[in-house]
Amino acid sequence: MSAQASHCSHYQPPLQDIRFVQQHWLGAEADWRRMPAHDALDQETADMVVEAAGRFCADVLAPLNGPADLQGCRLQEGRVRTPDGFPEAYAAFVEAGWPALACAPEAGGQGLPQLLDAALHEMLASANHGWTMYPGILHGAYACLHAHGDAHLRATYLPHIVSGRWLATMCLTEPQAGSDLGLLRSQARPRGDGSYSLDGSKIFISGGDQDMSENIVHLVLARLPDAPAGTRGLSLFLAPRGIPQDGGGFLPNAIHCDGIEKKMGIKGSATCAMRFEGAQAWLVGQPHQGLAAMFVMMNSARLHVGLQGLGHAEMAWQLARAYAAERRQMRAQPRPADAQGPADPIALQPAVQRMLADLRVWTEGMRAIAGWVAHQLDLAEQAPDAAERAQAHALASLLTPVVKSFFTERGFALASEALQVFGGYGYVHEYRIEQTLRDARIAMIYEGTNQIQALDLLQRKVAASGGTALAPLLAALREEAAACEAAGMEPGLAGALRSWSDRTEALTGALCARAAGDAPLLAHCAEDYLRLVGTLCMAFAWARAARVSQPLADPALRRSKADSAAWFFAHGLLDAEHWLRRTESAARTPLPAAVA
Repeated sequence: MSAQASHCSHYQPPLQDIRFVQQHWLGAEADWRRMPAHDALDQETADMVVEAAGRFCADVLAPLNGPADLQGCRLQEGRVRTPDGFPEAYAAFVEAGWPALACAPEAGGQGLPQLLDAALHEMLASANHGWTMYPGILHGAYACLHAHGDAHLRATYLPHIVSGRWLATMCLTEPQAGSDLGLLRSQARPRGDGSYSLDGSKIFISGGDQDMSENIVHLVLARLPDAPAGTRGLSLFLAPRGIPQDGGGFLPNAIHCDGIEKKMGIKGSATCAMRFEGAQAWLVGQPHQGLAAMFVMMNSARLHVGLQGLGHAEMAWQLARAYAAERRQMRAQPRPADAQGPADPIALQPAVQRMLADLRVWTEGMRAIAGWVAHQLDLAEQAPDAAERAQAHALASLLTPVVKSFFTERGFALASEALQVFGGYGYVHEYRIEQTLRDARIAMIYEGTNQIQALDLLQRKVAASGGTALAPLLAALREEAAACEAAGMEPGLAGALRSWSDRTEALTGALCARAAGDAPLLAHCAEDYLRLVGTLCMAFAWARAARVSQPLADPALRRSKADSAAWFFAHGLLDAEHWLRRTESAARTPLPAAVA
């Protein structure tokens, strides 16, 4: 690797901006002091946690990313071998206690806020997305078993999942059933001893087999013999790779990895085809209620996938910024007084400056919204007031599909824009941005495609509530508009927030009214509607960022946030007009007839 490419690929944890979001944008410490579980936590301690996580990501994971992309995974005698360095990195991850970060103390966890866990997972995704796929589902598995597992399952499996000694998988997809879970065929039959015999095949199982943990806990959707058809007949089962024995050790279970996919990206992650052939399994939760139990895991996973989109955007921004500062092509106009040589850094070219501005502004805005949603999850669990908990839960539920879909879409788009900064070198593996682009693409597909997230937002949440589900977000935008006015800020920010709140509310009401007599209408315009909501979230993020930075002592930080907010409201918010008009058009325009 050239010196230039090596320098440009080094990951720097965005500690300053993470702290800005936590300390100033959210004012998280004041909320922590109101939460019995977090009342001893202060910002200084939170900073220490995030800094330690950043060091692990930068020093341990990031150097493995490029080599793992070239090496990939391999299947040897039915077992997966991960890329060189992955098992050792995971051992260090477990030793440092990172899997237990946001788990409850009574389950062996550290009991820290999900806000800190979100910062961890953003940095993990930036540093090494492929490696991150292995522990990425752990918190969701913990939450699922903590909520729905019986005493035996919690005692036997939960401590090892919380510690990270045992990794977990989520086994949904089958060859004939992708997103349509009602078509699942896997069967579970009672064995007569309280356990079940599990038969079936699953595909696209991340970490279905690996050599990083001493055991793997598979959470599998399957049908009991008396199950009704469709999703109402799904039950959730726990099937370990090795069945723990009373005297120690494991009894091999009848679970087999039949192959691993050769993929476009995240090549360090083993994407497995799994076969359960009379595997011993245990019911999680109630019969025929498996989807509700699995959704606990899926919602956690969807937030983490959104953080992957943010992580890719951050990595793309860092790579593009470093390259633009070093690459010399043409002369800047006007040329700096201290310029030397026949050419100047391309960072001085207006076209490149615009791309870099887009990369930074969208990335920092997404980070604020990601922190906001994670903080709402903490408030939903720990706020002392029941009404506050309910409001936080409603807001987090509303925004989870937005974070998953909007962030992953923007992460891929920003990675593509960053590649353009490199010119032809961007297409070369040595410079790493092409890997970022390839790795980012999958996040728009798994854990529920972005089209499914859009339907979840508009159809299942907003329209099903008659539009009231959107109220907490609109209220937040209007409250921020009032706060900006009270702070004496540029009146255009407050006016834009109010105007777009009103227009989105009117659009939502019209869609809900029309959908009653036109079932397909919402499906036609759901994606554009989600992008509209995502863009409004970004406007909210930047209005608040500009406001809360005003009293800060650092003049460079104040100017950066103010200028970025002005740029977004003048440039990025134009997207809102685009997505609103597309939503209106899609709602009234029939799809074109197919050509035979």
